Amino acid sequence: MIIVQTPLRVSYFGGGTDFKDYYLQHGGCVLSTSIDKYIFVTIKSRFDKKLRVGWTRTEMVDSVSEIQHELIRESLSVTGINRGIEITTMGDIPSQGSGLGSSSTVTVGALHAMHSLKGDLVSARELAEQACKIELDVLGKPIGVQDQYIAAYGGLRVFNFCQNGQVCEEKVLLDPITERRLSTNTLLFFTGVTRKADNILKEQKQNIGDRLEILSEMKKLVSVARTELENGNPHAIGELLHTGWELKKQMASKVSNPELDEMYSTARKAGAIGGKISGAGGGGFLLLYCPQDKQESVRSALSRLQELNINLEPDGSKVIFNYQRK
Repeated sequence: MIIVQTPLRVSYFGGGTDFKDYYLQHGGCVLSTSIDKYIFVTIKSRFDKKLRVGWTRTEMVDSVSEIQHELIRESLSVTGINRGIEITTMGDIPSQGSGLGSSSTVTVGALHAMHSLKGDLVSARELAEQACKIELDVLGKPIGVQDQYIAAYGGLRVFNFCQNGQVCEEKVLLDPITERRLSTNTLLFFTGVTRKADNILKEQKQNIGDRLEILSEMKKLVSVARTELENGNPHAIGELLHTGWELKKQMASKVSNPELDEMYSTARKAGAIGGKISGAGGGGFLLLYCPQDKQESVRSALSRLQELNINLEPDGSKVIFNYQRK
C-alpha cells in the first residue's frame, strides 16, 4: 500500500492571471502557499483484475473507461494502469467547492500515487504538467494552472506564467519571524456554502478580454506583496488582500453576493485588515489577514462560521507510506 499526502492551498494574489487565455498573451503570476490541510490518496494492488475506486461513493469496475470519477479515470489513463488496483481519496475539507484547490490537489495526489505504485520517480513539475493536461486539455475545465503547481511544489511560492507557455517557480524565502507572523495571522472561516466553481470561472474566462486593466492590477499585487514580505512587513498583506478582493469582484457577477459581503464587512469591522473569498468566489472559505490582538474579536463576530485552523505547509505532494510486498 502507498499513501500520498498532497496539500491544499491558499492563493494570496494574482488569481485569474493563470488562465491560458490571459497569460499566453500578457504573462501572468501568482503568490500562493500550501497549507497543512491535505487530500490523502491511497493505492494498492488487488489480487484480481478489478478496479476499485473509493471516494464519496465506491466504484467497482472492469475497465478504466467505466470509472465515473473523471480525475481518477484520466490519471489512470495517463499513467497506463488499467487493472488490478484499489484507490481511495480522503480530504480534510468538503470534497467540492472549497476554494482551496481540492480538485487539482486530488489530481496531483492521484498521479503521484499511481506513479509510485509503478516505481516511477516523477518531479513536481511533471506532476503539475500532467495534472494540467488532464484538467484543462482532456476534461476541458475552465480553470487556471496555479493549483496544480502549488499542490505539487508546496511552500510559499511565486509562479510566473510565461507567454511561451512555460511556468517558472520561485520559492519566497522569509525570515522565521515574518513567516510565523504570516502563518499565524492568516485565518480561514468556512462560509457554509459549497458551490461548483465552473459557472463563475466560465464567466470570468469569457470576461478576460474586457478586464485586462483589472487583471494587470491584480498581477502587480504579486510583486508588491513579495517585496513587503521579504522586507519583514507581513501586515501589508492585509491591505493588499483588500485591494485584490475589490478588483476580483469585478471579474464575474457571482464572485461575491450580499451574504458574503456582509461576512467580509463584519470581519473587517472586528479587526481583520483584509481578505477575500478563496478560489473562484461565490462560497467556500473566507480568507482573512488579522493581527493576533484582533483575532478573538473577529472570531466572536464570525461565531456562526466554522474556523479551519491552518499553518503554512513547506512541502508539496509526497509519499508518506510505502509498503509493497514483492
